Amino acid sequence: MAEHRSGVVAIIGRPNVGKSTLLNRLAGEKVAIVSPKPQTTRNRILGIVTRPDYQIAVLDTPGVHRAKGGLNRYMVETALSAIDEVDAVLFVVEASVRGDGSVEVGEGNQLIIERLKRASVPVVVAINKIDTIAKPLLLPMMEAYGKLLPAAEIFPISATEGEGIAQLEKGLVAQLPEGPQLFPADMITDQVERAIVAELVREQILRFCREEVPYSTAVLVDHFDESEREPAKLAPAGKLAGLVRIDATIFVERESQKAIVIGKGGQMLKMIGATARQEIERLLGAHVYLSLLVKVERRWSERPDVLRRFGYHRQG
Repeated sequence: MAEHRSGVVAIIGRPNVGKSTLLNRLAGEKVAIVSPKPQTTRNRILGIVTRPDYQIAVLDTPGVHRAKGGLNRYMVETALSAIDEVDAVLFVVEASVRGDGSVEVGEGNQLIIERLKRASVPVVVAINKIDTIAKPLLLPMMEAYGKLLPAAEIFPISATEGEGIAQLEKGLVAQLPEGPQLFPADMITDQVERAIVAELVREQILRFCREEVPYSTAVLVDHFDESEREPAKLAPAGKLAGLVRIDATIFVERESQKAIVIGKGGQMLKMIGATARQEIERLLGAHVYLSLLVKVERRWSERPDVLRRFGYHRQG
């Protein structure tokens, strides 16, 4: 009889390579927000994959990029420090080649590779978005990363389409130590509902707002009243049970950004609130009353005291 395996795997990679989409695909549920905009993920997010013979705790991390300070430095330090705290690392890169068919690893990926060479844990490479390039172009990419990380097993995947995910999952399990489950079998994330709600609101800001506004925005849930919430088992299949009342504040850094988030006649804020409410209702299985307020907190992304208040700080 095969021994049960369990462990923690950190997803590392440049911004916008599909790390959060991959986490959601592996977990089988939406545990991380997704946006076409880079640097969407700011904190570590855990998704848990439980099967009869193994459990993988998959840790999504912020994209590694050049950072001078404040929030951006926190994000990069959060990502790279995870390498020393897990059982294995999943390095995600985007499937892309030059016009002449040659492979450009890029300065950002090279920085991550140099750090991974010093890692004391096994590394697995996932070449993501293979649905966007011709299959014959994959071989040069696999060869290039195979030379740079010779001990790593390489998997071509499409997190969006689900292609290659089963093989990748088996490859990750092979790197984990034998041991019992780390989390209950029905647990898919360690995030509390309030934190996920704040992220779902921020996801809609990323979706609808342009330029620098999404990157200057933070969301805090001020009030989460579930006194009128009913157990999901009391609701008919596919129906919402009870009511949850949520008050949240959207923080921006300038008055001009506040005006953009609110929009003409409040239309932008209404759109953000309406779409976020739908996502939150799916999450909670209940009707949701969502009230959003927009406030200015000048230069919050550069101020350690405010970053800590907003939850952007290392634990321990």
